[in-house]
Amino acid sequence: MEKLITGRQSHIQLWSVVLVSFVFCLVLLCLDYSVLPSTKNGVSSLVYIFSDALNTTKTTQLVAMDKPCETTAPPAMFTGNKDKIQVEVQDVADQQYSSSDWKREDPCSGKYIYVHHLPSRFNTEVLKDCRTLVKWFDMCPSLMNSGIGPKVENPQGVLSDRSWFETNQFLLEVIFHQRMKQYKCLTNDSSLASAFFVPYYAGLDVGRYLWGYNTSVRDSSAYDVVNWLGKKAEWKRMWGRDHFFVAGRIAWDFRRQTGNQSDWGNRLMSLPESMNMTMLSIESSSWSNEFAIPYPTYFHPSSDSEVISWQKRVRSRKRRYLFSFAGAPRPTMNDSIRGEIINQCLASKKTCNFLDCRFGGNKCDTPVEVIKVFRDSIFCLQPPGDSYTRRSTFDSIMAGCIPVFFHPYSAYAQYVWYFPKNYTKYSVYIPANNIKDGRVSINEVLSRFSKGQVSAMRKGVVKLIPMVIYADPRSRLERFEDAFDIAVKRVLERVEKVRKDVKEGKDPSVDFAVENHWKLKLSGIVGDHPLDQFF
Repeated sequence: MEKLITGRQSHIQLWSVVLVSFVFCLVLLCLDYSVLPSTKNGVSSLVYIFSDALNTTKTTQLVAMDKPCETTAPPAMFTGNKDKIQVEVQDVADQQYSSSDWKREDPCSGKYIYVHHLPSRFNTEVLKDCRTLVKWFDMCPSLMNSGIGPKVENPQGVLSDRSWFETNQFLLEVIFHQRMKQYKCLTNDSSLASAFFVPYYAGLDVGRYLWGYNTSVRDSSAYDVVNWLGKKAEWKRMWGRDHFFVAGRIAWDFRRQTGNQSDWGNRLMSLPESMNMTMLSIESSSWSNEFAIPYPTYFHPSSDSEVISWQKRVRSRKRRYLFSFAGAPRPTMNDSIRGEIINQCLASKKTCNFLDCRFGGNKCDTPVEVIKVFRDSIFCLQPPGDSYTRRSTFDSIMAGCIPVFFHPYSAYAQYVWYFPKNYTKYSVYIPANNIKDGRVSINEVLSRFSKGQVSAMRKGVVKLIPMVIYADPRSRLERFEDAFDIAVKRVLERVEKVRKDVKEGKDPSVDFAVENHWKLKLSGIVGDHPLDQFF
């Protein structure tokens, strides 16, 4: 009988050894050796625990985890009779859990954005009377498809069959807001947020009142929205320096300095609260808390493959014309060079293609007509119009056409988050004064570029395409960062810099909202840049 009992005990001990050995192996597989507890006489304390566990006759237990090697709480690795085992094993678990190997890295750390729940009168209600949003035309059809407009039904072989829309350039606020709803790191917990988005349709709001309304009407919503924000606890964290919003009009529409009724725009960006926010708009001014982001184009892909396919298409396109211009003259603007540009284009019929935007059924608002002109041209002329920048710049990039600028404020001091610092990689610069004085022939300047130089610039332009589009708001690109993604990333970087300055005891207001900082925006540009003459 004694032998039988002894045999049974031996059997139990054998199974105990097997089970504990299995547990030990499993632990070794899960642990990163670089973070094992400190050693004792050259042997890890885990070995001592294992040795003690072998001496006990009771079976140790392993608490099962949903996913091996991943946990959200310190695992109870061993439980045994001896206090020593429990204490030492828990020490191991605590040390292992405190290491990065036990923690699942939060992919949204430092990227969380909280969207303010503004009263609807600051955004969605603005859209209700869509016929009044812009004085000159009905914007209602443009609100279709989350703000990207009606689908182009007849691409005529010029455009790809999908993802092209009749997008209005003034609807960036709606498009951006809809894209924000697809952002992967949104949070409803404002304490987690690294930045705060204010979905105020600033451009659409003021656009209703730019003609024929007094300053009180133009300024009303601007005052109301900053007052609403100023009462929020989220605002008081950094007094608005972690807040940003998007404006679908040029910055000067929000920079009125006086109360004169005849002065243009409203005072949104002149208000003290707005000085603490970052504004993203289609064209910035010289203030350092403004950043230009691309105009909406007609191309809104819903997948990476659509982007790649279009890039291949425009890259391989054979081009009939050396250069082209799509636009109309500005006879009432003394400094405009459009008249001279049109004259030079018409005088170079064999090498220049002119799309006249002056007469009847404006073809310049038709995606097929615009892209057709640009896809057949090597260079596309982009002189200033009513302001320094043009939507046409981005239309030409979509077509793989090299933009030619005549003023540095048209691109180089604007889209610093998007365009290469070395502007010669994707564009040509011809000083406007040389055109106005008749000293330069555009045809001659552009003819001097070698095939190799043209090929390199065209590659640079095609490479920009994913960066300056806004993907379909109802979908999301996986491989590429579009204009929205880049804007959000750079805003987060800007806010993080301010937060770091505060921690280091620096004044967060330094350079945050400072005027005449064109050169600051261009810091780090490669080589001599055409802005030098303006300082």
